[in-house]
Amino acid sequence: MSYKIVLDSCGELPAELLGDHRFERVPLGLEVGEYKILDDENFDQAEFLRKVAESPKCPKSSCPSPERFMESYGEPEAEHVYAVTLSSPLSGSYNSAELGKKLYHEKYGDKKIHVVDSRSASGGETQIALKLVDLEEAGLPFEEIVERIEEFRDNLQTYFVLDNLETLRKNGRLTGVKALVASTLSIKPVMGADKGEIIQRSQTIGIKKALSRMAELVAKEVKGPEEKRLVITHCNAPDRAEQVKKMILEKVRFRECIIMDMRGVSTMYANDGGVIVTA
Repeated sequence: MSYKIVLDSCGELPAELLGDHRFERVPLGLEVGEYKILDDENFDQAEFLRKVAESPKCPKSSCPSPERFMESYGEPEAEHVYAVTLSSPLSGSYNSAELGKKLYHEKYGDKKIHVVDSRSASGGETQIALKLVDLEEAGLPFEEIVERIEEFRDNLQTYFVLDNLETLRKNGRLTGVKALVASTLSIKPVMGADKGEIIQRSQTIGIKKALSRMAELVAKEVKGPEEKRLVITHCNAPDRAEQVKKMILEKVRFRECIIMDMRGVSTMYANDGGVIVTA
């Protein structure tokens, strides 16, 4: 069966898959004051971070339209289509993708399309997309893939450490954090996700200890790592990403490890120096 995997642009893809016809990234919009761009292949991370640093206004994102998702489902040769979106508690992207599916069926008729709410972001979407490839290449029927990918999503663990939580806070994305204590710049929380809501997992003094604590949580909590991928995404922080990889792999072994720099939406929320781990 031929298939297509659509990700909103919060999902990262390894460089070797960026030109792969099986994938399409649907861009969200990014806004910093009067500066407005699409998070597409023209995204310039350094320029965007500079704009954020210079602007007194908090950066914002906007989800793709249902019509844009509908267009992405229209690959004529793809009998199975999957869309993977940013966590629904954090973005309207999932609802837009679902509405796009409905519009597609109304306009073009029946087609096997499934939308996955990642309940994560960045590398979490990557994890789901790559698992979909594994399942499709194994020749499983669409209905079984849908069941298995939802189970995979439910067992996916997300962790992150950021230098700066202000963009998340000002955009109302920390509503699930009931007691975030970060009154000084030296206190660094280790964050996670619970059914797509951001939660605080731990707290340390200094970024090095926070990264170490995150690595400890990954090694302790991820079940069956030898059968899983470890995906680490970072915002302009390759050394930190490599450090986290080393600390995790000293404790447990994974089937594969992928490190990627973030694109636009993840860059906006993670800010310079942020690191996200999914497994």
